[in-house]
Amino acid sequence: MIFNRKKLQLIYKFFISQLFKIIYGNVIFSNTNDNDVKFIEINKNNHKYMFVEVNNGRIFTDYVENVAIINKNQILDHVSYQQIKGELKEPSLNVVIKKGTPKFKKKIKGKVFSLVQGASGNVNYFHWMFDVLPRLIMLEKIYNLNEIDYFYAPQIKPWQLSTLSIFDISEEKLIDSNRYRHIQSEKILAVSHPWYNKGKILDEAKKLPTWVMNEIASRFEEHGKKFDCGTKIFIDRRESHYNHCQIVNDEEIKIYLKKKGFDIFKIGELSFFEQIYLFQNANIIIGAHGAAFANLIFCKPNTKVFDIIPKNHPNTVDETIAKFKNLDFKFIKTEELPVEKKVNGDIFLPMEVIDPYL
Repeated sequence: MIFNRKKLQLIYKFFISQLFKIIYGNVIFSNTNDNDVKFIEINKNNHKYMFVEVNNGRIFTDYVENVAIINKNQILDHVSYQQIKGELKEPSLNVVIKKGTPKFKKKIKGKVFSLVQGASGNVNYFHWMFDVLPRLIMLEKIYNLNEIDYFYAPQIKPWQLSTLSIFDISEEKLIDSNRYRHIQSEKILAVSHPWYNKGKILDEAKKLPTWVMNEIASRFEEHGKKFDCGTKIFIDRRESHYNHCQIVNDEEIKIYLKKKGFDIFKIGELSFFEQIYLFQNANIIIGAHGAAFANLIFCKPNTKVFDIIPKNHPNTVDETIAKFKNLDFKFIKTEELPVEKKVNGDIFLPMEVIDPYL
């Protein structure tokens, strides 16, 4: 029964794909472009990027791994995105080449700038801050942001809307890419990724350009919102839906740290502007590795940071940000737990391990 259901789903998806190919045509990849496409090279601190304008262009996204910027029926290089099984691939492997654009097209009047890049840029705090927002900074090299009619973005959360408010972008100017997976506009605008050009994203993240970190820090650090918090903080990651980088004995750790004068925070319960202040104000930060550590970009120099991480976890961009901000940064690496003990997480932190860091 399950097999038959899966087979029927595959047949249905194939039928839908073929139907939309009849409606909108096959999408191809070619390096030749016509007069409806204009490429402009952007230089940021010796990093070169490609900005594109497409008359009557289209954008299609599967909201997970693929974004296709399309001129007529040709997918464009540099600005389309296809991360397949953790690796960046060439546009010829974008899903639209095989399956077409199987969503009804929404027509938009005016200029639309693309802020989409698949799942990593949808709700992940780090990728939104360091992948998506720098595109707005690059766009400013070509356009005044007030000239842009709409921004094609993921389904926006309140904290993301707060970040956009610094660029004077209101919710009314956002097109929800989760609702409209396929759009066409009088002018589609897009720019290449600010740092991910090849290979696996975790490897490339460690090479985060200095200009990106500098721009994000300078754009937001003056907007911290003061609230009642101490200078010694522990980041409680229990709000995360993921089981990795969770401390199985975190209650014991929190009780101990409270006695040492630490305040405990679930970062997602703070506003974006309160998060900025929390990290600006801190003298010492401890927590299990996670997206909240992207806020290290707001710390003052010499802040002590202890990033608790399983020994087998790949090295991360946190260390890159810490070096840029001149932080006193250390990993606390924990031994791998047996599978049967990973019910509530993959980190066990003995008290004798954490005590010397305090």
